[in-house]
Amino acid sequence: MAVLVMYLSLAGMLCWWAILLAPWRAWSTREQLEPSSSPEAKQSFDDVTVLIPARNEAQFIDQTLNRLQAQGEGLRIIVIDDQSEDHTASLAGRRGVEVISGTTPPKNWSGKLWALNQGLQQVRTRYTLLLDADISLSSGILGALLNKARQENLSLVSLMAELPVQRFSERLLVPAFIFFFKLLYPFKLSNESKSRMAAAAGGCILVETGVLRSIDAFTSIHHALIDDCALAAQVKQAGFKTWIGLSHAVQSHRGYDSLAAIWNTVARTAFTQLHYSSLLLLLCTLIMSSMFWCAPLSAIIYTDTIFVVSSILAWLAMLIVYTPVLRFYRSSPFWVIVLPLIGTLYLMMTWTSAFRYWRGVRAHWKNRRYETSEHN
Repeated sequence: MAVLVMYLSLAGMLCWWAILLAPWRAWSTREQLEPSSSPEAKQSFDDVTVLIPARNEAQFIDQTLNRLQAQGEGLRIIVIDDQSEDHTASLAGRRGVEVISGTTPPKNWSGKLWALNQGLQQVRTRYTLLLDADISLSSGILGALLNKARQENLSLVSLMAELPVQRFSERLLVPAFIFFFKLLYPFKLSNESKSRMAAAAGGCILVETGVLRSIDAFTSIHHALIDDCALAAQVKQAGFKTWIGLSHAVQSHRGYDSLAAIWNTVARTAFTQLHYSSLLLLLCTLIMSSMFWCAPLSAIIYTDTIFVVSSILAWLAMLIVYTPVLRFYRSSPFWVIVLPLIGTLYLMMTWTSAFRYWRGVRAHWKNRRYETSEHN
């Protein structure tokens, strides 16, 4: 048993140092975009149309539209009411924006993508901003997005929203969510035109309308649950340039009031990330067990030098790679101490996702069930 733990401990420690030393530095937060310190006054956005798919978003839609309308002049905003059962449509209508009454998604379509597909038919501008209904944009960030796209000839620019970290469960798990996402989709590789890696964050995506139409979005990815990264992959495969980064100026106001809320959000797509592969799930379990338990904690049970050194090196690498995202979220570096617990929770969320899939449900979101047969 000790020999097995030793090998797993060494493997886990090497994984942490591989993450740290890999040239693409997936753990870094250097890919950021913030508004100019002196944004243009009353900037015109005549060449931008905003599409907001909204299903039961009465709690958030007014704040989202208020901050959006404050970005500048000439901005066309279309809210696609995805068969809401609350007052989403009427609240949006009071803000003076266009509201489309969405229809029932066809078979094998995700609700969000069907809503966006309906909205895209109305777009006549060069750029389309895909914005979630719970996202607030700080002053000047839309101009920064547009300037980024124009200056660097980017067809798709995406910003990962800053998630709330007010409650204990949020402080525990939200920074790790960003950390793990960046490990799966290293931003540096995603932003390189020669790399096959592609990523986007669905809450805020500025994309050229002509590119959307040329790749037949959103029809080409109509069944995707991780639709943002699927869209970025389609754009990149077609030969266009994409960019993804972090920003404090794009904020989600959809909080998570309990551990269960975060659990269900992650479990909705975790097994999808593994392509519904049981083999990859087992491999993921082995790797995460070695990284989050054997490597940092084996020295508690075994006091041999090799275990102690391995644990020290693992903790050192964990501190270095996790600190940047903690700093981005203005969190204490002491949260590194509970990273083994955090990793275990995310592994359990992934297994929850797998169990749901094996029971016939790919995802359940906003009173819609997506069955496993729908992607076959």
